[in-house]
Amino acid sequence: MQEEYTLQMENIEKEYFGNRVLKGVNISVKPGEIHALLGENGAGKSTLMNILFGMPVIHSTGGFGGEVSICGEKINIQSPKEAMEKGIGMVHQEFMLIPGFTLTENIKLNRERLKGNIISRLFKKDSHKFLDYKEMNRDSRRSLDMLGIGIEEWVTVAGLPVGYMQFIEIAREIDKSNIKILVFDEPTAVLAESEANNLLKAMKKLAKTGIAILFITHRLDEVMYAADNVTILRDGELVATRKKEDTNVLELAELMVGRKVEVSNKAEEESRKHKEVMLSIKGLKVNMPGEEVKGIDLDIRNGEIIGIGGLAGQGKIGIANGLMGLYETTGEIILRGEKLKLNDTKESLTKGLAFVSEDRRGVGLLLESSIEHNVTITALQIKGKFLNRYGIFNQIDSKKIREHSLKMIEDLDIRCTDPQQLTKRLSGGNQQKVCIARALTLQPDVLLVSEPTRGIDIGAKKLVLDLLVQLNKELGMTIIMTSSELAELRSICDRIAIITEGRVEGILRPGDSDRDFGLMMAGEYHKIHGKEAI
Repeated sequence: MQEEYTLQMENIEKEYFGNRVLKGVNISVKPGEIHALLGENGAGKSTLMNILFGMPVIHSTGGFGGEVSICGEKINIQSPKEAMEKGIGMVHQEFMLIPGFTLTENIKLNRERLKGNIISRLFKKDSHKFLDYKEMNRDSRRSLDMLGIGIEEWVTVAGLPVGYMQFIEIAREIDKSNIKILVFDEPTAVLAESEANNLLKAMKKLAKTGIAILFITHRLDEVMYAADNVTILRDGELVATRKKEDTNVLELAELMVGRKVEVSNKAEEESRKHKEVMLSIKGLKVNMPGEEVKGIDLDIRNGEIIGIGGLAGQGKIGIANGLMGLYETTGEIILRGEKLKLNDTKESLTKGLAFVSEDRRGVGLLLESSIEHNVTITALQIKGKFLNRYGIFNQIDSKKIREHSLKMIEDLDIRCTDPQQLTKRLSGGNQQKVCIARALTLQPDVLLVSEPTRGIDIGAKKLVLDLLVQLNKELGMTIIMTSSELAELRSICDRIAIITEGRVEGILRPGDSDRDFGLMMAGEYHKIHGKEAI
């Protein structure tokens, strides 16, 4: 190991239950260097950081392969506390602050300074000491001044602008006496442009003090402004490491998303046969925590498969959840020329929408119930299917439920013992098929599927994607597919809308270049092209 590097991670490998998520990754960061780490969702960035910080999920799943060194010393960190002791800090995308505490109390949390009195000196116990606010305020002021933050250290965090909160997070990390490497995880994701610029300047200022910085981001213009070197991960593998002066935004965009893609054959069809708009979304805003939609206009054509893509936290997941009334929504949703009532799930289901949620086990399934109950329950409640009516009384028709469930099991090839098998006993892929079966039982005009292949094996993924194509071709069903897997969207969709910062960055066809997809996901497309994608 060379001592000139603050951090070296060599030949890092990690497997989760037979699935290799990191495949021999190498990354090295020198003192005072800002090293950017790029990659799509699922590229392996989070797992790599979990290894660096000794997160329990790594050690409870068999550990990892390869070596990690800090300043030339081989280490195997077992906990975040040990990582802190080794001089590793992290500025999280999600704030880890206590609103009712002052800036000083947040910055010095778990590292408080104490001062003694007569009682503590007599009994020689820390429990009789007091917090030394004078010294703690002095420490906090030093860190805040380094970042150019003029706000008083005794002010409480509650009510401060978001930009200040991010700087308080940074101040807490640089207050640590032995900090050697600082990880910034999407630090500008929630900041306004002026705040983001200030943060990047502060990052460069910190690097000049000798702190090594690992900068995780998807914003390529920030990489070109702040980073010295860039490492790109894709599907758990190291694609390339570049010096900033040897690359550009266009190449980074292509490296980030480029892969062998089986493009939808339908991409060759001249602007599609169907022109009629089935579903029109106007000014849609959805207050979904972590996936906020900030104003989307989008038309979905009758009989197409349209993809909704983008990075995590940009708002793509919020669209389907808003259409189904699961989170507070404003704007207009027009289905076949008729306005839908907002924030009303029953209305959405009754009027012809059906939803396969991204949260299969938490929202999509009744795990303790049978397959046939899961398949039929929504249609029974919403549309009164599978009922025998006797005057004013209704009785569930168990025979119809059984017949329909058996047909769904056969049509969707759900691998099970019988329709009465508990859903929790099925594999992930078969659970997903049960979710789709329930949606199809509603006989929807528009099927919304969100992250349909998440958490299932590669064979099951293909079966689910083939099923969506089959539904589209044979039934003419309009499908809106939301996914973090860009390759999957490009393999079956007619058009793909890329969502960035809660808005439609643009719409591409599956056969468009890797570069254009990368630029859109990074929010850089219009800066380069200066025009709308169609």
